[in-house]
Amino acid sequence: MDNEIQLISDGDGLAVIGNATDVERFLLSEGLPSKDLGVQRLKSVFGTGAAAAQAGSEIAANSGRWMKLTKESAQRVKKFGLTETKTPGISHAMAGKPGSIKSWLQIEKGAGSFLTNPALLSGAAGIMAQLAMQQTMDEITDYLATIDEKVDDVLRAQKDAVVARMIGVDLLVEETMTIREQVGRVSEVTWSKVQAAPATIADTQAYALRQLDALAEKVERKTKIGDLATTAKEAESKAQEWLAVLARCFQLQDAIAVLELDRVLDAAPDELDRHRLGLRAARRNRLDLIARSTERLVARMDAAVGTANAKVLLNPIKSPAVVQSSNQVASSIQDFHGRLGIESGRQSSDARRWVDAATEARDKALETGAKSVDAAISLGNETLDRASSVTGKLSSGIAERARRLLGDEEERDADG
Repeated sequence: MDNEIQLISDGDGLAVIGNATDVERFLLSEGLPSKDLGVQRLKSVFGTGAAAAQAGSEIAANSGRWMKLTKESAQRVKKFGLTETKTPGISHAMAGKPGSIKSWLQIEKGAGSFLTNPALLSGAAGIMAQLAMQQTMDEITDYLATIDEKVDDVLRAQKDAVVARMIGVDLLVEETMTIREQVGRVSEVTWSKVQAAPATIADTQAYALRQLDALAEKVERKTKIGDLATTAKEAESKAQEWLAVLARCFQLQDAIAVLELDRVLDAAPDELDRHRLGLRAARRNRLDLIARSTERLVARMDAAVGTANAKVLLNPIKSPAVVQSSNQVASSIQDFHGRLGIESGRQSSDARRWVDAATEARDKALETGAKSVDAAISLGNETLDRASSVTGKLSSGIAERARRLLGDEEERDADG
C-alpha cells in the first residue's frame, strides 16, 4: 500500500516516520503541529560496517517529525490504535491513506522495516525523550521571560553561595549545549565539562525548596491580621524569586539529561533504553518533590485567607490584602506548574467585602437573637411613648407659662 507512515509514541510525544511528503500530508490532515525528529542522528547507533550501511539506507529513506502530546492531540491519534512494542514504554501503529478517503486508516499488518530494528526504535525513543525535555526547556525560557525582572537579575541578586555556584554551572551547560549543536554529538571531552554539574544543581534546588518551606512556615505562625498581611506580602515577592531559581534548576537538569542521552547513544547504545527510563523516573521524582513543596505554600496561603475572611469585619483593609497576596502566590505557582507539566486545580480565593461580612453578622444576630431584638423593639416603642409624653408635657408647660406672663402684663397695663 502506498502512503504508509509509522507512528511511535512514548506517552509524552508522537513521532511520525515515513516518506517526507506523506508525513507532512498526514500531519496537515490531522492538524498536528510538529518539529524535525532528527532521524539522521541514529546513524551513530551502528558505527561502521555492513550493519551500519543497511541501517543508513533505512534512515535515509525516512523522514521524521515529532510533536508533544496534549490531551487534545492524544485523543486525535488514539483512533490509530497504537500497540506496545518490545521497547519499554514505546507503542506504535502503521497508517495509510488509500485513494480519495480523507482520513488515515490503521494498516493491519506487521510493523515496517524501521520498527523491526530494535536499535533504531530505541534510538528513536531516546531522541523523542530529548525533544520532550527540550520542549519543556523552551517553555521554561518563555516563563522566565515573563517575570517582571530579568531572570539574570533575579538570580544574580541572590547573595547565597549555593545559588552563585548554580550560576557557574549554568554557563558551563550553555557552553556544552552550544558545542553539541555545532558538532552533532557529545564527545567524552565535551561531557567532561558538565559531568559534575548535577550535584550542584540538586543542591540549589534543595535550597530553593527550603526557602519556599520557610515562607510557608512563617505564614502559618502569624495569627494577627496586621502581621499576616505583612508576611503574605513578603511571600508574594519572595516566592516568585525562588520559583525562578527552581525553574532554572529544572531547565538545567533537563539539559544535562539531553546531554546524557547523547553520550549514551554515542558510547553505549545498548544501555539507551534503561538510561532513558531511569532519567524519566528521576524527572518524575523531581516534579513530585517540587509539587509537594509549592502546594504546601499554597495551602498555607489558603489558610491565611480563611483567617483574613473571618476577621474582615474588624480589618476591612488588611484582610483583603492577605487574600490578594494569596491569590498572587497561587497564580504564580499555577503558571510555574503549567510550564513544568504539573497539574494544578486550585481556584483563586475571593476576598469577602466588608459590607458582605457586616450583612452576614447582622443576619446572624437577627437569627440567633430574635428575642433580644423583639425586646429592643418593645423597649424602643416604650421609649418613644415616654418621649412623646415628655414632649407633650413640655409643650403644655411652655404654653401655660406664656399665658401667665401675658396675663401679668395686662394687669399692669390696667393699673397704670
